[in-house]
Amino acid sequence: MSRASRWPLAQGIALTLALVLSLSLGAASGTEARTPAPLPEMTLPNASDRILVVAPHPDDETLCCGGYLQRAVAAGAAVAVVWVTAGDSFEIDAIIAERTLRPKGRGLEKLGARRIAEARAAADLLGVPRDHQFVLGYPDRGLTALLAGDGNSVQRSAYTGASAVPYPEALGHDSAYTGNNLRHDLGKVIRTFAPTVMLVAAAQDLHADHRSSGALARELLPEAAPQAKLYYWIVHAGLKWPWPHGLHRLHALRPPARAAQLPWQQLPLDEPTQLRKLQALRLHRSQREVMGWFLNSFVRSNELYAPAP
Repeated sequence: MSRASRWPLAQGIALTLALVLSLSLGAASGTEARTPAPLPEMTLPNASDRILVVAPHPDDETLCCGGYLQRAVAAGAAVAVVWVTAGDSFEIDAIIAERTLRPKGRGLEKLGARRIAEARAAADLLGVPRDHQFVLGYPDRGLTALLAGDGNSVQRSAYTGASAVPYPEALGHDSAYTGNNLRHDLGKVIRTFAPTVMLVAAAQDLHADHRSSGALARELLPEAAPQAKLYYWIVHAGLKWPWPHGLHRLHALRPPARAAQLPWQQLPLDEPTQLRKLQALRLHRSQREVMGWFLNSFVRSNELYAPAP
């Protein structure tokens, strides 16, 4: 079979696997919580604030917080993003991006480099200065195992085959994949940037990397930035959240049922803010080829954040 004739087959397989992935992250508890009362509005950042978004993967910074980052920049606050992984385990994505039925090793590492570049472009558009864009590059879908051990055991990515950070622009390039190295690198970002507000994934997020990155941020915060206020966001909360899927800018996000117990607040987004967030999401081109319908679902009339107790 020629390369040209294999490509439609690869694309079909990729789209089927994308649906399987979305179903695997879905759950009956993913529907929106029935909360008839309007959500309180969160406190807006001001010029003295320093906002740090901890993004498990490239694109999470825009999905969760693209509107907040814009509002912070408009208020004169300093803003920063740290990407904990490069999103380099997304085989479905690599099937399309690299046009191969068996993306492993170097192919997935190339996908990670591409996703980092896309995330930087999106962060540029949202107003995050390049010197406040931090790449850590630890193994996608590997954070839980990395942080569960003794801290010194070297892990090997089941996807790229790497056992050390392979991305030259990463803070700890060539650092071994260990829990202690990850703690060191994220702690260094937090201490150096000294945030007054940190936005991290909620423990109720269905993606293990999201939960682990949020838990690590909570672990490091008391020593690295004790003055910072912590807010949670959520991206993966079930197949039917956000609902309906697709671009519905007049719809408001409601808290998902699986995280309804959190004290959610909303940040209203006006039309220009929504449109710039949509522009930023469109810069994540590799992701949009597979999950554009999902990414668009986060361009709504508000964003949701829950202050940590």
